[in-house]
Amino acid sequence: MSRRFTGRARRVEGEEESVWISFADLMTALLTVFMLAAVALVFSLTQEQSALADAQKDAAAAKTRNEAFDQVLGSLGTSEQVRGAMVAQMRDRLAAQGIQVETDPTSSVLRVPTDLLGFDSGSADIRPEHEANALAIGQVVNDVLHEGDGYLQLDTVFVEGHTDDVPIGGVYGGNWGLSANRAISLWRLWEDKLPGDLETLNGHTGERLFSVSGYADTRPVVPVQVTPEDRAANRRIDIRFTEHRLSDEEIGQIRTAAGVGS
Repeated sequence: MSRRFTGRARRVEGEEESVWISFADLMTALLTVFMLAAVALVFSLTQEQSALADAQKDAAAAKTRNEAFDQVLGSLGTSEQVRGAMVAQMRDRLAAQGIQVETDPTSSVLRVPTDLLGFDSGSADIRPEHEANALAIGQVVNDVLHEGDGYLQLDTVFVEGHTDDVPIGGVYGGNWGLSANRAISLWRLWEDKLPGDLETLNGHTGERLFSVSGYADTRPVVPVQVTPEDRAANRRIDIRFTEHRLSDEEIGQIRTAAGVGS
């Protein structure tokens, strides 16, 4: 009797030990899984933080490059300001000498009326009594362009001739030839009698700064020409100052140098 109880007790104890061993193995496995999951989570968070830090660095670098690019482009706006200031300075200096010229609304054109140069209808000649005005205008233009090397902000200075709406023929071959010859007359007077280097002056691109052109009667300041005064207002010389503007190629080069994507 006692032997049977002893054997049953041992079997029960063995079964209980087996159960506890299985439970311990299960807990160990769960703990291992948990630890692996925790390690994976920590690794993932570390990777994300590293990626975020890299992204922030890239964003900061991109911002710096963009700001550098914007600063370069923004500085280009100063060319227009310099040009406007130069044209206004020329006008005011001439006014101080009693020579009244005008500027256009864009502050890019110095407008010289015919009463300062004496262009008769159908003529490209500057009257001798008007040469002093023509030379004073050229001298002021020369002086202002050289102050602070302002001419380096410019692309071209056009000496533009204009006519009234009365068609002509003869030696000039029409109003186009007449307007071009008016510009040439003023330019040749400057070349012959002005000291300085206007004829060899180079602009921003290194090319010759001054150019002459004629527009016939296609750009009148008084469109409806009824009176002699209306027509006289259109017989004029415009001195047009154009600031340097970047080409697409130049902008691309700046973007590349600044590391800015297209």
